[in-house]
This record gives sequence, C-alpha cells and structure tokens, in this order.
Amino acid sequence: QVQLVESGGGLVQAGGSLRLSCAASGRSFGVYAMGWFRQAPGKEREFVATIGCSGGIPSYADAVKGRFTISRDNAKSTVYLQMNVLKPEDTAVYYCAARERYISEYYSKYNYWGQGTQVTVSS
Repeated sequence: QVQLVESGGGLVQAGGSLRLSCAASGRSFGVYAMGWFRQAPGKEREFVATIGCSGGIPSYADAVKGRFTISRDNAKSTVYLQMNVLKPEDTAVYYCAARERYISEYYSKYNYWGQGTQVTVSS
C-alpha cells in the first residue's frame, strides 16, 4: 500500500502560479503511476494529469494542457503539479492518486488517494 499527502494549495489571483506536491510513503513509489484529479463544488471529480512510473508518458486534460505540468521525483517519492496561468475555473480541491504500473485518466482506476488540497483562484 501507499499513503499520499498533498500540499501546496492556496489562494492565488488569476494568471498566477502554484505548485502542488504529493508525498508518498509505504511501498516502493516507483511501481505506481500517478495522477492528479480535481473536484469543484457540485461537480464530479475530473482528471487533470497523469504520469508513468518512470516519469514518461504524461497526459493532460484539454482544459489544462499547456498550462499545467506533471512531474515526479522517484528518489523523493513525490509527484508535482506545476500550475501556471491559473483561471478562476481551476478552483477546486486537488487530489493526487496512485495505481500500479499503468497511467489512466479514469479516477475509478486508482486505488490510493490523498486527502486533497484546496486551490482557489480569484478573478
């Protein structure tokens, strides 16, 4: 099993940047593909980005492509989400998630979840 803890959320003005971190503990981090998802009030949880076990094959939702970058440091057991040019519609609770081996854009495919970190973008 793996435990996930997100950090780095906060309040930022539109056009600003934030970097989220997700620290993992437990079983070897390198066997997990990682994903970031978000959930706004009254909306379903949606895919943001995912990255493979060794850092390759990142994939992004169309809504964040070109603005967000997912990366990972397996030596630190941490995955990051760099968010630039933030928009009010990016406001949500952001969750990191882990699943063994393969990336996925579907939240139901992930076995392990963090507690979430709030990101609020003011206009």
